[in-house]
Amino acid sequence: MEIMFDAAIIGCGISGAAIARELSKYDLTTVIIEKENDVAMGATRANSAIVHAGYDAPPGTLMAKLNVRGNELTKELCARLSVPYKNIGSLLLAFSDEEAVTVQKLYERGLKNGVPDMRILTFEETKALEPNISDEVKAALYAPSAGIVNPWEFAVALAETAVQNGAKLMLGSEVTAIERGADGFHITAGGETLKAKYVINAAGVNAGKLHDMALPHAFDITPNKGAYFVLDKSEGELVKHVIFQCPSKAGKGVLVSPTVHGNLIIGPNALDVKSDETEVLESDLSDVRKAAVRSIPSVDFRQNIRCFAGVRPNSTVEDFIIGAHDGFIDVAGIRSPGLTAAPGIAEYVAVLMRENGAKLTPRSNFIDRREHVRFKDLTHEQRAALVKENPLYGRVICRCETVTEGEIVNAIRSPIPPRTIDGVKRRCEAGLGRCQGGFCGPRVLEILSRELHVPRESIQQDKNGSYIVTIHLNSLKS
Repeated sequence: MEIMFDAAIIGCGISGAAIARELSKYDLTTVIIEKENDVAMGATRANSAIVHAGYDAPPGTLMAKLNVRGNELTKELCARLSVPYKNIGSLLLAFSDEEAVTVQKLYERGLKNGVPDMRILTFEETKALEPNISDEVKAALYAPSAGIVNPWEFAVALAETAVQNGAKLMLGSEVTAIERGADGFHITAGGETLKAKYVINAAGVNAGKLHDMALPHAFDITPNKGAYFVLDKSEGELVKHVIFQCPSKAGKGVLVSPTVHGNLIIGPNALDVKSDETEVLESDLSDVRKAAVRSIPSVDFRQNIRCFAGVRPNSTVEDFIIGAHDGFIDVAGIRSPGLTAAPGIAEYVAVLMRENGAKLTPRSNFIDRREHVRFKDLTHEQRAALVKENPLYGRVICRCETVTEGEIVNAIRSPIPPRTIDGVKRRCEAGLGRCQGGFCGPRVLEILSRELHVPRESIQQDKNGSYIVTIHLNSLKS
């Protein structure tokens, strides 16, 4: 017998996760359908991790409205859900008189969008805030409401809250068909057929394909790759704000920014690709290096510990594509500032559902908070008490980030348990440091195997197919 859900959310990146949490506030039956083996596996796990102030988008657009609202909500949500967030502000640099005019226009646009406390700074004022910026800078737009966040942990926390409030999560379940019936939508995913009164299409780069399964073709999604450097913590204090360059048709340009973990992130470039291609090429890195030193000439790229690439879901529409079509709700083309806008997008989707007949009755026992222990952030007294209570906290597995076995086990026993080594990393930072899992990776594999009661050769690094142990040495003995 097929189950009828009130809402089916397709895709569990930051938008899908935020929508799931928002809908879990109400007495609704919700299913989240994700094609990958974990949440936050698309653009959410590979982006700039910036909480944008909101001066970029044209006034009156959904992008403008939901960016500013999302910025307001993100700080509050991160505090409730124990997600790393820092309100460090941003600087948009102008290197010429022409770019100074752009800075002025973006300042005026930001005022119309409701961005608080912006100021245009002279070179001297900018240099006082950021001593390492280029001497070629003419002026800068200062937006103190900008910040940085851990994007994948934010998505995990939002999705965990939804699951704790009753939402069903289906991982490894690619949607292959959507049909509209008299009683709602019939969705084929992961070999199962589900029914739902409302479908929310939050499928990222695949949102166009999902739309076309249910409705006439209306837009195209073009995957656009952006590559990044992550530098060691020795470079983490080179800048104290998010450093932007003036935007162009290709995007917001290459940024230089601290991360919430104390590293320095630099990127991205912008290159249209055919699919979700995240291979990092030397040409990508060369483009990023050349652009970055224009802002911060003293960047030491020898301190690089990792390069990665993410794919943005650019579309043929200039704005976010969010709209209801008789129960089918598109949340498509969610490129930058999609991470920032996600909580605002979630609120907007709830409004669209209500306007389209959904009864949203508040849930009386809504779970609103999540606690997450970070051993390295505790005092000596707190650490001692925790180790006394649970000796697993006395064994440090990841030396770079001081992550203990207790934290890893807690992650594996969480509402959405990780099944891969990178899944553990996204939840408790093991493998995120200087050695990038070179030391702790094998130990995380052992813990996963033990806690999940599965053989080591079934554990993967990340996406399906990324197996680590492929043969036992004993099998080679004659």
